[in-house]
Amino acid sequence: MLDFYAPLTNLKGIGPKTAKLFEALDIKTAGALLYHLPRTYHLYPEPTADLPQAVGERIAVRMVSARPISTKYTSQMDISIGEGWVHPEDGASTRLELVWFRMPFIKSKVLPNKEYVFYGELKHTKASAFSIQQPEVYTPQEYETLRQRPQPIYSLTKGLSNNAVAKALAQLLDDPSLTEEFLPPVLLQRRHLIGFHRALSQMHKPDDLEGLTEARDRLVYDEFLKFFLAKEMEHTGAAGVENGWHFASDAQMMKVLEGLPFSLTEGQQEALWEMKRDIDGDFVSQRLLQGDVGSGKTILAFLIMLYAVENGAQAAMMAPTEVLARQHEKTFQSYIDLFHLPYDVVCVTGSLRTKERNALNERIATEGGLFIVGTHALLSDTMRYHSLAVVVVDEQHRFGVRQRKTFSQKGENPHVIVMSATPIPRTLAMILYSDMHISVIRDVPARRRPVKNAIITKERRKMGWDFIKKEVESGRQAYIICPLVKATEQTEAQNVMDYATRLREYYDEKISVGLLHGRMKPEEKDQVMKDFSEKKLSVLVSTTVVEVGINVPNATVMMVEDANRFGLAQLHQLRGRVGRGQWQSYCVFVDASPHGKESERLSILANSNDGFHIAGEDLKLRGPGDFFGLRQSGDMDFRLADIFQDADLMRAAAEDAKALAAKELVLSEEEQGRLSEYMRRMDTVVYNNL
Repeated sequence: MLDFYAPLTNLKGIGPKTAKLFEALDIKTAGALLYHLPRTYHLYPEPTADLPQAVGERIAVRMVSARPISTKYTSQMDISIGEGWVHPEDGASTRLELVWFRMPFIKSKVLPNKEYVFYGELKHTKASAFSIQQPEVYTPQEYETLRQRPQPIYSLTKGLSNNAVAKALAQLLDDPSLTEEFLPPVLLQRRHLIGFHRALSQMHKPDDLEGLTEARDRLVYDEFLKFFLAKEMEHTGAAGVENGWHFASDAQMMKVLEGLPFSLTEGQQEALWEMKRDIDGDFVSQRLLQGDVGSGKTILAFLIMLYAVENGAQAAMMAPTEVLARQHEKTFQSYIDLFHLPYDVVCVTGSLRTKERNALNERIATEGGLFIVGTHALLSDTMRYHSLAVVVVDEQHRFGVRQRKTFSQKGENPHVIVMSATPIPRTLAMILYSDMHISVIRDVPARRRPVKNAIITKERRKMGWDFIKKEVESGRQAYIICPLVKATEQTEAQNVMDYATRLREYYDEKISVGLLHGRMKPEEKDQVMKDFSEKKLSVLVSTTVVEVGINVPNATVMMVEDANRFGLAQLHQLRGRVGRGQWQSYCVFVDASPHGKESERLSILANSNDGFHIAGEDLKLRGPGDFFGLRQSGDMDFRLADIFQDADLMRAAAEDAKALAAKELVLSEEEQGRLSEYMRRMDTVVYNNL
């Protein structure tokens, strides 16, 4: 029997070399491998006979080979060729050529005058015919069986195949000790959930769509329950903590507020006074400051932090990346210089040298009246705060409950403000942040120009590249977003590796093109973002890791490839990377769906820059089972759950967590032990960021 924490080398067929490949995916233990869930599933399509409409797509066709497979030999390889006629229900039959390279055995597998299903990418040949290269071959019965089972596709690294991951997982799924049930029967029955073993088995080896849907529901519920139980544990004993901070002056804050070169919007003013009332109140507060991209949350953070600093206390802001932390440092320093304020800003990041870090630690431990910004390095055990009164967590969904709790415990019960640019409908926000007061900035400063939007098909992609070239020649910069890191055989979606190469060739190296994705080391990602923010790169080809953590006012174009694969809310978040400067900005959504069928959905985004409206429409459009491809939103760093699509499960888990915390649901000692072990292993192995 295997242990959840056992190293992968305990599995058959995994030696040190293969274990290193898994480690590149942050998979070091049996438990982590169990939770290496497929990133998508491949569904084999129904066979089609309408070839002219399917060029460039991976299709299946039913066809009888008109003659035996022939083979011709070249100096480099043998080529096997078959041909037949595809018969649509109406219209003339279409000739289809099948081509296999280095597969001489195919002659004995595909016999003349027998019907087969061939699957592969359809191409149009010069001879006005059609062809499929390296097609997979099935009998009609085999193919129909295959169509019923979604095929799991895993995130991989070089040297590690999809099949290798599946084989390793098969060993784990056969071991009952690893998938022992931890939810008490009362919750399983209450929410009509399947067992843990079946859920993991169906996620990795689904029998059909129904089984996969049930499995996903179970694991999504688990994620939400873990999240809300952690919140209940955090909240226990935290309510009603007396406010030990009593500030006498707001003169400096009012001086800056009245001297700003712009006026705060009504929504900004209301949020500012709500935060100030919290700090002046009788109890320590936690507040969510929610505002759409460009709504001006940073100036509010500076003002409320200034309120603490001018009264001799410290105020800290934690950002998800070093680049963003440095940008906050620069912004805060500019306000201090502009208004001649007698305060300093210090920035603490993981990349500091030991001598610099020690010097900053000493200042923070002994000096009041200080602005402190930084990354998660602010949570370090070595950090000691002199008089930390206000904590601001930027882009809060990039930090988990445990990290926020750790930060809030620094100093002497500081007030905590978490900022989010994710436009979550209020009904969902009240569930996610039930332990916080909520401020929502609905309006956007008039000085910001609305982003102009366009939807194009993949055939017009080069028009987008040419438009980017013109912007770059005018001194501007651009982002291009792709859904994948590397190419896969199962999907035609764009990937950053190949895309960056093609773009460099297209621009003939005259335009500097950078590459960014989530598998890069943190220091590599920070360096690329730093280079882009310093204009050393003109175009940044990236996955969705740029959704937060980078502010480049000079970037005026965002081009999103395969926009049809993303949820509207996440596309709106991505769009928020542009429109931050004085120039007109643009967002181009490339609809790569067959026949542009997603354009109607994307038009909601193209016709509105209001994130709250878009989030509401996104919520209406989601349907059960809409989970193939990418996760639809980046909120809370859940691995599988989506707060929009899975809103009902989120509500259920929140109710159950409250009932468990209040002991309205009574568990036996054994049930409590299993649930506690689940929480522990999720923290240490799977969701250690929550």
